[in-house]
Amino acid sequence: METQRGDLVRTQLEKILASEGFARNERLCGFLRFVVEQELAGRGDQLKESLVGVEVFGRRPDYDVRQDSVVRTEASKLRSRLTEYYANCGTADSLVIQLPKGGYKPVFRQVAAPADLTPRRPALPRRGKAWLLAGIVPVVAIAVLAGRWTLQRQKTPFSIAVLPLINLNEDPASDYFSDGLTGEIIHNLSIIDGVAVRSQTSSFAFKGKPQNIRDAADQLHAEYIVEGSVLRADKKLRINARLIRARDDFPLWSGQYDRQLTDIFAIQDEISLGIVNSLRLKLGRGRRRYETSTQAYDLYLRGRAIELPAPARGRARSAEFYAKAIAIDPAFAPAYAALGAAYAHRTGEDSVALGPAFDRAEEIRRMHVMVAKALELDPLLAEAYAALGMVQARDGQWDQSEKSFRRALELEPSRSLTRIDYGGSLLLPLGRIEEAVAQTRLAKNNDPLSPNTETALSYRLFSAGRFEEAAAHCPQPCARALFLRGRAAEAIPILEARFNDDLTKFGAGDLGYAYALAGHREDAERIAALAPLPIGQAEIFAGLGDKNRAFEALERAIPLGPVRLGRDLTWPEFASLRGDPRMKALRRKVGLPE
Repeated sequence: METQRGDLVRTQLEKILASEGFARNERLCGFLRFVVEQELAGRGDQLKESLVGVEVFGRRPDYDVRQDSVVRTEASKLRSRLTEYYANCGTADSLVIQLPKGGYKPVFRQVAAPADLTPRRPALPRRGKAWLLAGIVPVVAIAVLAGRWTLQRQKTPFSIAVLPLINLNEDPASDYFSDGLTGEIIHNLSIIDGVAVRSQTSSFAFKGKPQNIRDAADQLHAEYIVEGSVLRADKKLRINARLIRARDDFPLWSGQYDRQLTDIFAIQDEISLGIVNSLRLKLGRGRRRYETSTQAYDLYLRGRAIELPAPARGRARSAEFYAKAIAIDPAFAPAYAALGAAYAHRTGEDSVALGPAFDRAEEIRRMHVMVAKALELDPLLAEAYAALGMVQARDGQWDQSEKSFRRALELEPSRSLTRIDYGGSLLLPLGRIEEAVAQTRLAKNNDPLSPNTETALSYRLFSAGRFEEAAAHCPQPCARALFLRGRAAEAIPILEARFNDDLTKFGAGDLGYAYALAGHREDAERIAALAPLPIGQAEIFAGLGDKNRAFEALERAIPLGPVRLGRDLTWPEFASLRGDPRMKALRRKVGLPE
């Protein structure tokens, strides 16, 4: 067994050392190879800084580690490079090699591929409804351009952005329809081999603005742009679309589609096949179709329109639309996946935020049912695996959750929301903060203008203790960065203004914490009494140095589950509690590793 394990680790080691991030760096390659071989030889506990300095970096046996920081510096680089590897080309690897902080003894973790998580997709009966294409949609250019690509060029993904389709109707309330259609085109593009598509939230930064193709392409880092318009009149629909090469504004392809509204899904199919065939691209994982009605699809789009700009808040309100879509069409897999993810998120919210009718136990039950149904209907749906990862994390099934998130990324690597949920639902609760940061940076690469990715990145950088860097990604004046850097007096007026304007008072924790740091104990106690959420109260009590009341408040937060509690406990505001034995007991109660 040990021989087999050693072979697996050495195979993984060679794969890492051959990757782009390591192949040209002899120092890091030598460092990683040395510590791995020492651990496999049973000498991992002997890996001290002085030994590494002598054996790897050629230092004299009597060198002073206090004066020479080469090992610590290179270890930090090695950890970052390993994080980047597993966040990028090593996403689907079955074995993870890590170098935990505070030492030089490597850790090997097995992450098996989720081969049999779901049954095969059953054949769905045709019910005379319109076909929705959800597996292959647009990518770029006409056959003339396709003939000019060399083999080498085809190995480099095309970068393409779809600008929001312009709603030509006079009623702006119907924007959700053109926005949803834009989102579906983006989604379908993202699962074609050889295409790097910019996500919806980034593209929608240009909604309602004059469209300068070159400026949009520069900001979105895209070589090609798709733009168009939608006109919806009664039961008739007209879609205009065209594909433009950004560097010279040259139109490569255009199409106009006049159809009855019930043909919208066939139109998507027609656009997709025309563009893909002209480029002769190999289709990624085949065509995946869902059979649904216009009414069900309409409700699904309404839910996405609420959720996508701000998933943390939108998921609490989008669930009703997904549930209504499922009631109309019980075979529409994307709605099940979206509803399962919404339930998983909501079960980590405080009941005060969701109202008196909220039943946490019932929603925990429903989230399992919804995700299982999505995977039954379509075992190749990336959103379903991401939702499954959230559900399993909510249950404290960490290994299974990681397999599901990795499977989702394997199916659709450019889906930024998967990477954000992977970081927030699994990596942060497990204390793998740098990996969460790396995943969020990758999400930002795919989604460079999204406020959601900016906010997520700022929170993860705060948890990593990189306050200056976090402040640069805050979506508004960053009072949190001020008080965490010892400037509570400057943060207080900003937080007071927000607190007074917020009827929910959910931001009480930060204001009370800032008061506590500034020495305004009475004000901090007053805000703690007004704070509606136990985690906010715990934050204030931690700032006051009152560990007893801080832990009492955290105990009241246990029903929120391991994801929410584990994520929030990475906040620097709770650093003073981490050495207390009660923290280990709390983590154990909620299902987190100690």
